[in-house]
Amino acid sequence: MNFTSHATLGSQENIFGGGALDGSRMPRTKQRTVLGVLSENEQQSRAVCLGASKHRSLDEAPSFGILAQACTSNFSFDVRLEDTSEIVLTSTGSTVSERTSHEHDVPLQHEDFHLVLDQSSGSCMETSMQDLFEYEPLSSQEALAVDEYAEEIHQHLRQAELKFRPKPGYMSKQPDITNWMRIILIDWLVEVGEEYKLSAETIFLAVNYLDRFLSSMSVLRGKLQLVGTAAILLAAKYEEVYPPEVDEFVYITDDTYTKKQLLRMEHLLLKVLGFDLTMPTTHQFLILYITLEPVSANTAHLALFLAELSLLEVDPFLRHLPSQVAAASYCLANYTLNKAFWPDHLYAFTGYTLAEIVPCLKDLHKLHQTAANRPQQAIREKYKTPRNGAVSLITALDSLPFQ
Repeated sequence: MNFTSHATLGSQENIFGGGALDGSRMPRTKQRTVLGVLSENEQQSRAVCLGASKHRSLDEAPSFGILAQACTSNFSFDVRLEDTSEIVLTSTGSTVSERTSHEHDVPLQHEDFHLVLDQSSGSCMETSMQDLFEYEPLSSQEALAVDEYAEEIHQHLRQAELKFRPKPGYMSKQPDITNWMRIILIDWLVEVGEEYKLSAETIFLAVNYLDRFLSSMSVLRGKLQLVGTAAILLAAKYEEVYPPEVDEFVYITDDTYTKKQLLRMEHLLLKVLGFDLTMPTTHQFLILYITLEPVSANTAHLALFLAELSLLEVDPFLRHLPSQVAAASYCLANYTLNKAFWPDHLYAFTGYTLAEIVPCLKDLHKLHQTAANRPQQAIREKYKTPRNGAVSLITALDSLPFQ
């Protein structure tokens, strides 16, 4: 089954921007941002389009009808989220139910359970930092404040990135979704971020939540967008001063999922993440590096563009720490525009030598070279705007000096 990246998951033959509004919803002037059908064939690469063509939904994709195992242990639970908003925990033949009218709250142990997501229509399984302070120079007072605490902040972030790191090889253990489907989802999340003017940090946090969840849980393709929507809902609540309402996140899925389903998924996501929503991202490290060793506005924009591109691929970028991806983004942008790599100040501050950054730098360079030809273009479109310096139009280097 083929798919494109802008049709809705789980609705019937949706037209982009289509769908009737109910009486309680204010008319919207913008077209809703919707996501497309996920294919069984990861190699399928149909071009992305935002036109008014009709698309089939992800919920129409066939389910494998299997028990999706998140992990293996001697004692485990089977968890089914059903249209009655019921969590059923099964352990060695016993059954405990938790209804939304609930009498009891049965804690889920995210180390030891299996997750089954029914494919039926009723089932269900991040102070905002401006995009690099609009690239205005920091005031002397702000720069002094950074200098006072930068080392301690950096040490803390480096420790935390190890603790909250998704498992690099998790996609190989997913029975029903592929890397290609995840790429489409991330591309859609970037569009959602642009639609609602969310900060870049919100997108990075949402992807971290998504990857950590998928590292522990197996998800059926029909519910992948629901997980992604719950992740960006949580990230927006955490990061934004004025996050969009829950109803808005239901709306952007073309009402594929109900508000009740989205809130149930948010609850499950929080439990699986252990309510740990504060963690360093590539974006945080990159902002810190640019603050400590300022570069031109275009170089900074290009570094941010490259860092955001890295969100698309699980492999190889989850094999690199966020601080390393940020360093590679800085180096590649700096070399592309200024023919310089890693300043001595940042080497002394981070402890990273250029040799340690090179493996990630090579991977990022390959991604930059292919970015213009990928079907998913949301990130490139975002960085084509004058506000972002139109840096996505900068031609990638043919080669690096150490290749």
